[in-house]
Amino acid sequence: QVQLVESGGGYVQAGGSRRLSCAASGRTFSSYYMGWFRQVPGNEREFVAAITWNGGYTSYADSVKGRFTISRDNAKNTVYLQMNSLKPEDTAVYYCAAAMVAGMKEYEYAYWGQGTQVTVSS
Repeated sequence: QVQLVESGGGYVQAGGSRRLSCAASGRTFSSYYMGWFRQVPGNEREFVAAITWNGGYTSYADSVKGRFTISRDNAKNTVYLQMNSLKPEDTAVYYCAAAMVAGMKEYEYAYWGQGTQVTVSS
């Protein structure tokens, strides 16, 4: 089992950058496939990015490709989401999640953090 805690959310102007972090507890962090999702009130949670256990493969939603970068540091039990060229439509609560298999669907992830709000002003 793994517990996840996100940090790094806040307010940023359009065009700016923000880095989110997700700290994981548990000694098996390196065996998990990690993902970032986001949710706007009234909408379903949507996939943003994911990374394999060793960081060798990443995947992104089309809406963030080229602007966001997911990475992980297994020695620190942490996964990151570097967000550049932010747009007002990126405003959402961002969640990190852990899964035992690769996936881009919410139901494929067994463990979730509490979320961190990112607000991009125009």
